[in-house]
Amino acid sequence: MGGSLARALRRAPAEARGTIVGVGRTLDSIARALQLGVIDQAVAWSDPMALSQALSGADLIVLAVPVAQTGGVLERIAPYLEAQALITDVGSTKLDVLAAAATALGDKINQFVPGHPIAGRELSGVEAALDTLYAQRNVVLCPQPENTESACERIAAMWRSVGAKIHIMTPAQHDQVLAAVSHLPHLLAFALIEQLLTMGNLKLKLALAGSGFQDFTRLAASNSEMWRDICLANRSALLAELDGYLAVVNNLRRALEESDGLAIQALFERARTIRTHWSLSKNETS
Repeated sequence: MGGSLARALRRAPAEARGTIVGVGRTLDSIARALQLGVIDQAVAWSDPMALSQALSGADLIVLAVPVAQTGGVLERIAPYLEAQALITDVGSTKLDVLAAAATALGDKINQFVPGHPIAGRELSGVEAALDTLYAQRNVVLCPQPENTESACERIAAMWRSVGAKIHIMTPAQHDQVLAAVSHLPHLLAFALIEQLLTMGNLKLKLALAGSGFQDFTRLAASNSEMWRDICLANRSALLAELDGYLAVVNNLRRALEESDGLAIQALFERARTIRTHWSLSKNETS
């Protein structure tokens, strides 16, 4: 996510985008980003002096880390934050991120504008970065009462510069909606692969799996650490969505057990209609 944003920003003229500094957990990983031309400068997270220098004069700081690491990262950089610096993130949950930010930043909380680009790939690492990842994608911003209008606009302008469309939501609304359309689908994709593994004959099943299986399970190739953190961070909303899904599955199982073809077809037709209308409207607005 961070690499794709850096690549997209680098398409702008140097005088417009300024210097892009990448900070990584290891020098090897961030050096690879520098070698690929994704960033202008590389800084290892483990080097306090280099980190303080990287943050000196920074205008925008984007956190592209698993959501459970947000608090620790903000606590580490808080002493080096200058008045002009704004922070945003790409985390898939917002209530937990906002709580962590409030604890870590204290009276500097006004400098943090929570965000979430609704984009990404199942592949991770700087090699998977795409400069078009955010083009025509939605980015949700969840402004706090402490944020100024100009601060929010600066973050929104950055995302618009890489082709994204901005939506404003509350953190609670964001987490409820994303539990349904992002977190639950990922959970189900992981679960289906696990179910195949436990039922046996996995090699033969995968050998005969077609494009439908490939489409449905693509999400199961996603970063396990990141999705563990997302599921735990948004567990209340995700549990509610999972309970709703299980209720539908139980109804479908009952209809299947009773050979109730009418009930099965009616459910399929409702789903088909909604999916078709959504797909058409999405294509019309893209």
